Amino acid sequence: MPTNILMPALSPTMEKGNLAKWLKKEGDAVKAGDILAEIETDKATMEYEAVDEGVLAKILVPEGTADVPVNQPIAVLAAEGEDVKAAAAGAGKAVRSAPAPQPAQPAAAASAAPAPAKPQPAPPPGPGAVTRAAMHDQAPAAPRQNGHGRIFASPLARRLARDAGIDIARVAGSGPHGRVIARDVEHAKAGGGLRAPAGVPGIAVAIQAPSDDKIRALFEPGSYEVVPHDNIRKIIAQRLVQAKLTIPHFYLTVACTIDRLLAAREDINSTAPKGEDGKPSYKLSVNDFVIKAMGLALMRRPEANVTWTEGGMLRHHHANIGIAVAIQGGLITPVVRNVEEKSLITLSSEMKDFAARARARRLKPEEYSGGAAAISNLGMYGIEEFAAVINPPHATILAVGAGEQRAVVQDGKLAIATQMKITLSCDHRAVDGALGAELIAEIKRFIESPTAMLV
Repeated sequence: MPTNILMPALSPTMEKGNLAKWLKKEGDAVKAGDILAEIETDKATMEYEAVDEGVLAKILVPEGTADVPVNQPIAVLAAEGEDVKAAAAGAGKAVRSAPAPQPAQPAAAASAAPAPAKPQPAPPPGPGAVTRAAMHDQAPAAPRQNGHGRIFASPLARRLARDAGIDIARVAGSGPHGRVIARDVEHAKAGGGLRAPAGVPGIAVAIQAPSDDKIRALFEPGSYEVVPHDNIRKIIAQRLVQAKLTIPHFYLTVACTIDRLLAAREDINSTAPKGEDGKPSYKLSVNDFVIKAMGLALMRRPEANVTWTEGGMLRHHHANIGIAVAIQGGLITPVVRNVEEKSLITLSSEMKDFAARARARRLKPEEYSGGAAAISNLGMYGIEEFAAVINPPHATILAVGAGEQRAVVQDGKLAIATQMKITLSCDHRAVDGALGAELIAEIKRFIESPTAMLV
């Protein structure tokens, strides 16, 4: 019988995707493992492999189509020996559906089918004015319990809430019988549907943003154009709102003298062997040294190599660090793993590969997820100093400014030194002030004594 090919869920939180390109055309024979299409998620472009054999009878969603919901039929596959024309004529009515390369979670399917006669949650509000209302008047209804204090929630919703550091008991459920589902957690991550935490009775915080029409009314008609948000920009907006609403930030700044680092970098690069094309086999950057310094510092201060969750602190055994990479329309944070174990040359090679594939949107989901810390470097843009926003589930992010020659006092005399300011943003739930100060002091120590990274 004909088989529906469905839009796959390529990550646990994916609800829609863009069908970037078909690599097979109608009438083509298909074997298991063949690449059928390229699917764009919010972070990457991924290949969709066939899992069945047959003939591509009908393409239901043309390439270039945006925001195709997960599990929507995108094509029909006729089984071997079947009438291709008959299968195409019945497109979209196939009885069987092909499994996706990474099957959608049951909770995601549940979130796609709202329960009848149950009011739906308000759409996720954006940043704006903060209003307070009595809990019994305007707070979301409490999630249903089973009589033993356990909250009804899907496994996916629990995992998403845990990864985001959200107390599942504070999330309003919109599933059957008040069950908390994945959609509710995403709504909470965007700043909506969260009740006040226990111990703060009578207060609920709701975020209300002015409507698009009200904002546009502030500007003269014809003086602007509307550029629709792409998936990357939407996700960035949601996560920034989540970070500022749920993570109590504090910031620590120090100036690092990097003359010795620059000299070590120049010395190492000058000894790099040249390939057949005459180019050096590697070229270290200042950022490579910063990555290594932070990785070693996290090993020196393992109490800071953590992730906050409501149930307990996750203390990580390795330094897995996300590195912010600017891409068209936003940024992405590939994670360099086991930094403390890798040489500077290996780190440099990995980062060049990550950056190239990030800009081509070819990173795999596991390559930009996880990690307990991150680095954002705007020094190459001439930025002297800035404070970065923590990207959950990270507990810290290091903002790196430009290296500049400055007048400093050395041994009671004025001297010229190349200095670089770094600012550590910390999640105060996981990293206290003294611990954050110890961590940034270790980072500074390694940056100013680069040979310590080599032993």
